[in-house]
Amino acid sequence: MAFAVRTVNYQRNKMLNMCDSSLVGRVLTEGDLTMNITPSYFAERIVDETEAEQLLRSSSIINMVGEETIALSVKIGVGSPKGVKKISGIPFLLVFKF
Repeated sequence: MAFAVRTVNYQRNKMLNMCDSSLVGRVLTEGDLTMNITPSYFAERIVDETEAEQLLRSSSIINMVGEETIALSVKIGVGSPKGVKKISGIPFLLVFKF
C-alpha cells in the first residue's frame, strides 16, 4: 500500500494530511459538500505502510481520506470507526489528539 502524506507544524503541533495515493487529484462531491484532494495539500510525498503508521502515531492533528488510510488508522488505534464519514462513498476522518 502507498499513502500520500504532507506534514505541517501548526501551532506547535504536528499536523498530518494523509490519503490513499490513488485518490490524489480527485474531487469528491456530494450535495453542497466538495472535497478537493489536491497534491499540494495531501501529497508532499508518498510513503509505505510502515512510515504511514509512524506518522499517524506521532501526529496531533490528522486529516485522513480513503479506505486504506482509514483502515490503517483504526487498526493501530489512532482512529475510530465511529468518527468516519463519507463523501461520494469515500471515507474521511479527522483526529485531534491533545
